[in-house]
Amino acid sequence: MSRKIKGIIVSRLIVLVSIFLVPILIFIIFSLVPFHLTWADEQTQFILLQILIPLVFSISWVYFLLIFANRTASSIDMMDKTIGVVPLRLKFFYGLNALFVLLIFIYPLITPIISVLAFASLAWRLTTFRREEWDTQSKTSLLTKIAIIIAIILPVVCGIIILPEIITLSIYLWSNIWVPLLEYIYIISRALCTALAFGSLVILFKKSGISEYEQFYMNPDDANFFMGVKVFDVFCLLFFLFLEFFQIPIIDFFYYAGFVIVCFVALANLIKGKMEDRSFKSYLLGYLIAIVFMGSSLITYDIGPIFDLGNTIKTWSLILSAVIFILIFFITFLKIEDVES
Repeated sequence: MSRKIKGIIVSRLIVLVSIFLVPILIFIIFSLVPFHLTWADEQTQFILLQILIPLVFSISWVYFLLIFANRTASSIDMMDKTIGVVPLRLKFFYGLNALFVLLIFIYPLITPIISVLAFASLAWRLTTFRREEWDTQSKTSLLTKIAIIIAIILPVVCGIIILPEIITLSIYLWSNIWVPLLEYIYIISRALCTALAFGSLVILFKKSGISEYEQFYMNPDDANFFMGVKVFDVFCLLFFLFLEFFQIPIIDFFYYAGFVIVCFVALANLIKGKMEDRSFKSYLLGYLIAIVFMGSSLITYDIGPIFDLGNTIKTWSLILSAVIFILIFFITFLKIEDVES
């Protein structure tokens, strides 16, 4: 069942916002990042890097999001169900982490491919939209094949031009932004997850049913309670950050307690769901994500001068949690049936 905010389906709202936001982000990236084509003069670079290539990529993503709008929205709903044992507020945070990894490492590399596929699909649709019947014996006409070849010339050229620069961009973001900020990203993420875990425990004890646990929508009578939980979360976050940055040892106790709370909340979520609905299903990937999220933060110490276990865990726990999120969504997207609305 799709989550709703005041009658608005959240998954479809995400897709709608993405249709408008993605082109804006593409043009922002091309205007801010100092791409440089050594073989082109200044005017040619401006036309290619500020107008043509971002326009082609924007059209491609908008087309892709439009034709797969229902599938994408359904995939978001199904993924939410698949990792249902993970508290909603933790899913939100690590979903943002997955989005960050996606934008840095995956999105730049797949955009040229998406662009070629999108233009080929558009040409196919424009040359076959009058066709009413299809069967296994149907063959693509010569006109359609020629149209597809012509259509993909532009995105292929754009991809060839920008791909070396995109790879350089990903390497630059990794070595000059991600790695230097990793220590602070990890401290903040671990403190935030622990704070959210304590808040989740409060919500679980307050609310009496699995269907009421950590919803987007809340009854007006619960608004003050949830606002209080948010204030409590912020207080816990600031407190944990204070302990962390001033290296007060008791912070480790709270991290272990947060891990225990997440396990307890996930187990309570599962048991309560089984009690109220025997068709309620648990998912192995959901438990795996919960373990990766909080369990990885407990191993943060070096085991000798040769192997820096702390920094290794800090890096891979964030990347692994993001990769799991991305893989679940990708697999769900491929398997789910595209239901037309």
